[in-house]
Amino acid sequence: MSATLFKRLVRFVPKGNPAATLIGEPTDASVDVGLAIRQGQAVQVNVFAGASVLAPGAPTGAVETIDRVLSPLAQSEVGTIRCIGLNYKQHAQEVGMALPEVPTVFLKPDTALAGPWPENVVIPKLTQKDDCGDYESELGVIISKTAKNVSEADAMDYVLGYTACNDVSSRTSQLNQSQWCFSKGFDGSCPIGPTLVSKDVVDPSALRVRGLKNGKVLQDCGIDDLIFSVPKIVSFLSQSTTLRPGTLIITGTPAGVGMGRTPKETLRDGDEFSVEILPHIGTLTNVFKNEE
Repeated sequence: MSATLFKRLVRFVPKGNPAATLIGEPTDASVDVGLAIRQGQAVQVNVFAGASVLAPGAPTGAVETIDRVLSPLAQSEVGTIRCIGLNYKQHAQEVGMALPEVPTVFLKPDTALAGPWPENVVIPKLTQKDDCGDYESELGVIISKTAKNVSEADAMDYVLGYTACNDVSSRTSQLNQSQWCFSKGFDGSCPIGPTLVSKDVVDPSALRVRGLKNGKVLQDCGIDDLIFSVPKIVSFLSQSTTLRPGTLIITGTPAGVGMGRTPKETLRDGDEFSVEILPHIGTLTNVFKNEE
């Protein structure tokens, strides 16, 4: 199915059928799905025939109400999550680093994938030891078809759409190591959602991302502050490397991360963090719980 045949998709469990996982498009084109669900509001969805956002099929005519919204992609669909570090000009300034000349890439395993509220995100025991849990509000890009050696000019032909992400990080481990895969790859450290928005609906440079901890705005930046654009990132990652359908790329975080603030902000047991990307995508909310 072409991305042009949908605007926004959600993957969800419907009310009255906890064993089912459905794909569909919210009946209200303007509803912020994540925010509405967190506030206990009913969100209705036009159900599609497919079982995956990668092949959603056509509308069936059925309408269901969301009981639980899930990550747009299943863990089995993402492969290895590709991540871009230090990709906002303001963020580079706040951490005192020069702008990179090529994208900085690290990986998260598929076990890092998590979904929106009510799925909790666990603060690992290692992170709890010195209170170093941090948030990173990010735009996520989902690949639609196999990409390899793609040019920057053709890169958008391989993009299915966009979602919101939180690159949850353990800063002590990150700063003690030259590689970031361990410190950012803990189970559940990459919640995404609540919607997948078609690339044909929005220009990513027109989006704005905010990060809110317990309702307090800590990050607020236009995605036009990116150092490396979405086409540049997709092209770069595909060089001599196969990106399969469902590959998730998270594109970096703007200024305002916890370790860059005075005093520092950290994620603790019971904290609620929201990544808001408007228009269209909506609000990804998670409550953080200590690993026991």
